[in-house]
Amino acid sequence: MKTTLKHIASIQTGFFVKPSTEGDVVYLQAKHFDETGLLNTTLHPDLMAESIPERHLLRKGDVLFAAKGTKNFAAIYNIDLPAAASTSFFVIRLENEYANRIIPEFLVWLINQPDSQNFLKGNAMGSSIASISKTVLEDLVVSIPTIKTQEVILHIASLRIKEIQLRQQIEILRDKQIQQQIINAIK
Repeated sequence: MKTTLKHIASIQTGFFVKPSTEGDVVYLQAKHFDETGLLNTTLHPDLMAESIPERHLLRKGDVLFAAKGTKNFAAIYNIDLPAAASTSFFVIRLENEYANRIIPEFLVWLINQPDSQNFLKGNAMGSSIASISKTVLEDLVVSIPTIKTQEVILHIASLRIKEIQLRQQIEILRDKQIQQQIINAIK
């Protein structure tokens, strides 16, 4: 089944607030993620819950899409801390009727694919800092295979990431080995 994102999910902008040094809610910003959408830092609550409207509190399974700047990625919200997304993100929440037909991690994978990224970046606005509008994101075409197919795709993607990590580790070890051989040759 093919449709557009606006037919399967609600999309809202993140929330603007100035974070403080302490609080009970995490304020998720693009800086907390690497370019692939993985959290790359330890999170600390930095907002007071009473300062955040209920509709801006994230739910597990929400998809965050970084719409501003050069790193436009999707990430899944699945941490155990209460959080709100900054205005750098759109929050994509699957409609109830699609909650059992689409795995949120699959939607993240789909948005991060080159074809989707090309569509989104190709329709970005702004000359100095590119920004992807809500309308462009809503018009993203999504293919929805069966849950089983989604699971297989996610498994293959996970194995591919592990393969890349192992190759990087092998390269690091190989470099160390070669450096040690050179040092031994000099001695």
